[in-house]
Amino acid sequence: MPPTKKITLKRSDGETFDVDEAVALQLRTIKRMIEGDRADNGIPLSNVTGKILAKVIEDCKKMIGPRRAWDAEFVKVDQAVLPILVMDPGL
Repeated sequence: MPPTKKITLKRSDGETFDVDEAVALQLRTIKRMIEGDRADNGIPLSNVTGKILAKVIEDCKKMIGPRRAWDAEFVKVDQAVLPILVMDPGL
């Protein structure tokens, strides 16, 4: 299993949080920065406290758990079938 890429989230007070990239990608603003190659030196987050950031990271970790893995596998179908599954999940 390849090593997980880490993203550093930096607070203005110097506190840093190193999180898995998959976790960081759950946050829209951070995702845009990662996709724009602006995360190499860490992502500054001066408007959020460390306590709140820790809670947000905790919640994001839950979003990539087993259910997320199941969802990713579930949608690996022929592209013609996917809209049917989305429109009528009660088949």
